Amino acid sequence: MQIQAEIAAIRSQIDALQQERATLTINDVVMCEDSSPLAIAEAYRHHARETVQMSTEIKGIDDAIAALKAELEKKQAQLKPFSFVQQQLSTQEQLESAKNVAKVHAERINQLAGEPMYWQVYYKPFITGFKTISVPHVRSDSEVWTIVNRIV
Repeated sequence: MQIQAEIAAIRSQIDALQQERATLTINDVVMCEDSSPLAIAEAYRHHARETVQMSTEIKGIDDAIAALKAELEKKQAQLKPFSFVQQQLSTQEQLESAKNVAKVHAERINQLAGEPMYWQVYYKPFITGFKTISVPHVRSDSEVWTIVNRIV
């Protein structure tokens, strides 16, 4: 599953970038309470000059995370039709398995119906009617299974 491996690689890269992003922090501007408006403006300008590279790096990491998340969504969308096909195959396999089980049961019913000893010994036919005694018989055209009453 190449797509699943790519999804795992994208997720691990996103995790690594998020951890790196968490370590990069920009300290707040430290101000005195009695600073003048000119001193406040100058402190923020100085802080901006010192943190330009850090801000740019953080912005780059955020952009990379956003791009990787978009790529992750694309890969997951590619994986959905594949998993639907796999699910259909497993449904087809389940259907074939159920057909085989039904065939075994049908053969056993036909075998028991062919043995009059069963209902003569136990005095219980499989299906009773008011005027006749009948046993089930299973017929199949390999697609449709039909149970009919065979009069004994």
